[in-house]
Amino acid sequence: MPSEPSEPSGLSEPSEPSEPSGLSEPSGLSEPSGLSALSGPSGRRAVVSAEERLAAVDALCALPFPARDKPQREDGGWSGPGYHVAVLHETRDFWDDRDVEVLEAAEQEAEDALAALAGPLTDRWGTPATVDLWPYLGLDEPYEPAPPPPPEPLGLLAGVAGSMRVWRPPSSGRWLALTVGQADTEFPFQLLAAVGEASALPE
Repeated sequence: MPSEPSEPSGLSEPSEPSEPSGLSEPSGLSEPSGLSALSGPSGRRAVVSAEERLAAVDALCALPFPARDKPQREDGGWSGPGYHVAVLHETRDFWDDRDVEVLEAAEQEAEDALAALAGPLTDRWGTPATVDLWPYLGLDEPYEPAPPPPPEPLGLLAGVAGSMRVWRPPSSGRWLALTVGQADTEFPFQLLAAVGEASALPE
């Protein structure tokens, strides 16, 4: 009997087998534990309230980064040395319907979920900084030698989003970011939370 096809890598799980190159997982990518409730209509369990998403963010901020030689895979997100990324909300996909109104409504759904979560985080840690992600795509000097890849998760996020809101929890040595990303026009919009080492994103 032939083996079952493997799940495509990246930030979403489309019903089609193809996947854009911007969603390839960085080497050494694994998934953080403690986030198995995070998901959307692609098949994982959905987080249905802002309280659950806030609890998931707290878990993500406290989660140790994985050891380089001990990758982990569990539902709910991705991790690598020095970072975590989790999907907190996911809309429908658009393989069958790419109507502008449908797309706009789905994007607004994800943005509303982000705003509901950003409020309590701002109450804790103040107004977030807005960080543009396009510089991490390495497109500024197309005729120059290619720059070194950015530290993750910045390269991963830059492939699906244009900017992110960033908080720096005091005395943690980490930053926390929220953004809405979409891998390609057929893919769902996703509310993403990312945690990284402070050194990867200097102030």
